[in-house]
Amino acid sequence: MKRVWIVFKKEVLDNLRDRRTLSSTIISAFFTPALLLGLIVVLGRTLNVNPDEKALRLPVSGGEYAPGLIDFLEQNNVEIVAAPADPAAAVKEGNEEVVLIIDPGYPEAFLAGEPAPVEIYLDNSRQSSSASIQRVRGLLQQDSGMLGMLRLQARGISPSLLSAISVGVRDVATPESQALIFLNMMPFLITLNLFAGGMNVIIDATAGERERGSLEPLFINPVKRWEFVIGKMSASLPFAFVTLGLVLLIFYIGFQIIPVEEYIGFSMSLDGRSLFNIFLLCIPEVLLAGALQMLVASFTRSFKEAQTYLGFLPLIIGLPSMFLTFMPVKSQMINMLVPTYGQSLLFNQILRGESVPVEYWVTVSLTTLALTVVLTVVAIYLYKREQVLFAKA
Repeated sequence: MKRVWIVFKKEVLDNLRDRRTLSSTIISAFFTPALLLGLIVVLGRTLNVNPDEKALRLPVSGGEYAPGLIDFLEQNNVEIVAAPADPAAAVKEGNEEVVLIIDPGYPEAFLAGEPAPVEIYLDNSRQSSSASIQRVRGLLQQDSGMLGMLRLQARGISPSLLSAISVGVRDVATPESQALIFLNMMPFLITLNLFAGGMNVIIDATAGERERGSLEPLFINPVKRWEFVIGKMSASLPFAFVTLGLVLLIFYIGFQIIPVEEYIGFSMSLDGRSLFNIFLLCIPEVLLAGALQMLVASFTRSFKEAQTYLGFLPLIIGLPSMFLTFMPVKSQMINMLVPTYGQSLLFNQILRGESVPVEYWVTVSLTTLALTVVLTVVAIYLYKREQVLFAKA
């Protein structure tokens, strides 16, 4: 292990002197928490808004035919304006979000106790208009329901006859579980940083050495190929662990400083114990990242080519974690057999404040370490071949 330590020490010192490596480590560590906190602020301002607090501008044609409906809308914070001459074109071009057209036959139908005709012009393909569309539909349904109940009462019929089932809803979601709407992307972002932290070290120690022509002289030294691979791969680990630690620390500080509750409507925080558990859970994943990067870098011909391949690598590995943002999955033992994916599932459990079964933790860690060993052995085999000197492995 003495020769492994020499290779490790040499690579670490070289990269500590490289400002590019240090700056990329620090920048990537700050970027991820800033991105997530920025999304929380932006999405929180967009989603956590009570629509009734803001006046809804609604173009209406034929308002004179339904004064009661117009009064109801105005009482519910709706600003009535004149409808455009061509409502369909106005909505299609995005000039108006929704237009309400009241049919001239509205008064006759209303007085006859029949459904009074109205028409809504809308464009469901515009997501920006969805809130206004839902609000208009909800108000019309509310007014229709109230009028319907009044008609039944006028005829001596109890409106409760229309409700055959009384549905009660109890939301057992806690503020912490609701916060996962924003934090479900955290496992994917952590995976990106795991790979970014030691990526430049691996590239410089493999493709960089090959491009500079210094790889062959290194092989002439009395260092076995497995010592060479282990030493260079291990040199990336301190940078990866520092990046991971900085990311989690900045997450912790950011959620303590920024008043997140003002943007999402409830208190949300990340305690130190949860982040420490996440750090421990990431240790095998960091080792896996180093082994996988070492293996992929052995196939590259130049520094730039290695940057391209290793740059896409975390996106591919983190793809299952990204799906968890939109399609949460319940943790099962079989999921723990998939490295990085199993860790991402456990991240979500930790962030929910749920206890993580010890057998899940042990299984996903051992599976990740086993894959790390396999990839390391393959990398050692490749570096035993002389073709690696010429990037034709």
